[in-house]
Amino acid sequence: MKGKSLFIGAIIILFTSIFAFLVYPFLMMALSSFQTNAQDAFTLANYQEVFSKPMYLTAFTNSILISLISSIVAIIITLIATYAIKSKSEKFQNNILVMANLTSNFAGIPLAFAFIILLGNTGIFVLLDKTLGWNLLDGFNLYSWSGLVLIYIYFQLPLGIMLLYPIFDGLDKHWREAATILGASDIQYWRRIAIPYITPSVLGVFTIMFANAMGAYASAYALTGSTYNMLAIRIGATVSGDIFARPEIAAALSIILAIILLINMIINDWLTGRMRRDAQ
Repeated sequence: MKGKSLFIGAIIILFTSIFAFLVYPFLMMALSSFQTNAQDAFTLANYQEVFSKPMYLTAFTNSILISLISSIVAIIITLIATYAIKSKSEKFQNNILVMANLTSNFAGIPLAFAFIILLGNTGIFVLLDKTLGWNLLDGFNLYSWSGLVLIYIYFQLPLGIMLLYPIFDGLDKHWREAATILGASDIQYWRRIAIPYITPSVLGVFTIMFANAMGAYASAYALTGSTYNMLAIRIGATVSGDIFARPEIAAALSIILAIILLINMIINDWLTGRMRRDAQ
């Protein structure tokens, strides 16, 4: 009886915490997105403003493009890297996973500061490039679109390795042995067995990377401040207020961001389900 009471109490605490810290704030945010400071009545004025002002539309475009490009590049790099890691010894694999886990926590302001030290206007690599006369970094600007893409790719790499490793670990070595015995070449094995098996999971990892990039704030803000228009930075600016705070606009932008990520998940689930059906 005592154990049952503890279980019920734990369930109540769990659902209360979920409601208090997730459901209730989201409901309040959604409600405030349909209100203005001037009146509490229901209105679509906030969404109308968001979709009519170029400033907000540019923020959506920049965030989606940077997230897509960084996620595509990162998923390609991590696919190759994870496959190479799996071909090494178990001790080497464990060491790499530990390093990936550590570097995945090195994000936000410390990561931006590290990039500024290395690739800023007076960064170590920039000064070294000029001293040696290579001039390879003459056209590179860390505080621009290319700099943001670079830093986004960097913090996506450890995440990709940790998520892709179990996928490659699921490739049974006996499948390759059986395919070889049946006369299949390496290309046929990857085309007919391995790639159809890992593709749905890889799409899932790509979805996580895209969502991770769309919601990133600290690194981008520390690197560019408010000079580059991105969705997360724009939400922060409307909450804190460049001139005065507009939390209702921030709420509307956040709801649209949530819808974008939801659409991303739906498309991924649809593609994943279709690929798995075709593979059967």
